[in-house]
Amino acid sequence: MTNEVSGAPVPYAPAVAGAVAVYRGATLFDGTGRPARPGTSIVVDGQTVLAVGDDAVIARDLPAGAEVFDLAGRFVVPGLVDAHQHIATPPDRPAAEAVLRRLVYSGVTAIRDMADDLRQVGDLARAALVGEIPGPDIRYAALMAGPGFFDDPRTHQVSQGETPGAVPWMQAITEHTDLRLAVALARGTHACAVKVYADLDAATVAAITAEAHRQGMRVWAHATVFPATPAQIVEAGADTVSHVTLLAFEGADEPLTSYRDKPPVDHERFAAGEDPAVAGLLSRMRRHGTVLDATAAMWSSEALAGEGPQDAARAAANAELAAVLTAQAHRAGVEIATGTDYETGPEEPFPALFEELSFLVRRCGMSPAQVLRSATLIGARSAGCEDTMGSVEAGKLANFAVLAEDPLRDVGNLRSILLTVKRGRRFERRDHDGAAPPAARPAPPAGDAAPGPHRTEESR
Repeated sequence: MTNEVSGAPVPYAPAVAGAVAVYRGATLFDGTGRPARPGTSIVVDGQTVLAVGDDAVIARDLPAGAEVFDLAGRFVVPGLVDAHQHIATPPDRPAAEAVLRRLVYSGVTAIRDMADDLRQVGDLARAALVGEIPGPDIRYAALMAGPGFFDDPRTHQVSQGETPGAVPWMQAITEHTDLRLAVALARGTHACAVKVYADLDAATVAAITAEAHRQGMRVWAHATVFPATPAQIVEAGADTVSHVTLLAFEGADEPLTSYRDKPPVDHERFAAGEDPAVAGLLSRMRRHGTVLDATAAMWSSEALAGEGPQDAARAAANAELAAVLTAQAHRAGVEIATGTDYETGPEEPFPALFEELSFLVRRCGMSPAQVLRSATLIGARSAGCEDTMGSVEAGKLANFAVLAEDPLRDVGNLRSILLTVKRGRRFERRDHDGAAPPAARPAPPAGDAAPGPHRTEESR
């Protein structure tokens, strides 16, 4: 080509091959299940971890010209993964970029975007990958649901200018749908997964899952799809299921008909954390290797607080249900990923992911080490990228966070973050803290949703 131009600036580009950095002296929680190791060095070449080992051993064979960073007294964990984000419902590029910036400067190096307007998400993923903007890597899904779902206002927000249900990133599925073509269209958006959402029966969920897997895509499903039950979704082979409170519909006393007409949940039935129908479901999940994207803390968030005592009581009941079912899943050995499905306000210094991790420790019986594994290796597994992310090991991407305080003593110490390394690129937390806050955005008209890139899913 003649007159080739370089394109937009990439001030946050990944490190280049041959640029070797050594991070020495830290206590490393590597995410593999091994105990934390003091006095550990991480050797990074470009975007990749070259070696991990004892400081003295690494020091004997340092590559020539390596830049050495002393992390004595510091703690290192793998880059965190938020397994449930929405950054373009409705599309709002400045707000989405602000969320992505805060995430990466908080140690989050990858997210799962669980269906949005993929016209924008795809470009945000590209921009964060090449370094036009600061942000985590974005793995995203194209959505499939029954036709009845597409009167939901969110489907119009993410299909502006087109017909909801008739776009490649958000398709209405019927008995007449050519699933080979539907999955190919979804794959053409560069999505890595199909999200199975609502108003689909068990046979259709199984057929979508089989075809998606045949074409090399993952399947991320709501834990109940209505009328498809949690057990039917697990048996269909979904790789990850979302929203722990939806597990309560396993063995429901009333038929599951549609997403819109869910039967009531008897919260008292699950209070002891030993419901036999859920126990059987969790056994299936463990047998199949199904990851649970619990989104356990969202009912305790301001995003779902509602207005008045009735809304508050409902949110509290669902928060308790989430805690009880997540604890039961954890005891059963189900792998739990740390998704949020909401975001803290733009004035907050840290993302909602930190609240999810705290909830899992405080209310679900998980230790800080178990929660950190969920937020790293299991999060990467939920996104289908554990071969390159989720742990600090030779051959994987150089994604990790440096902390001043020990997160194994208190998971809240993630807020002591000093540095994120993402694909070998350094993101100093002080650069984020010293930045001017985002410009205030006008309040929405009465009755409209609060502004922002993220609308919490209707998951009850």
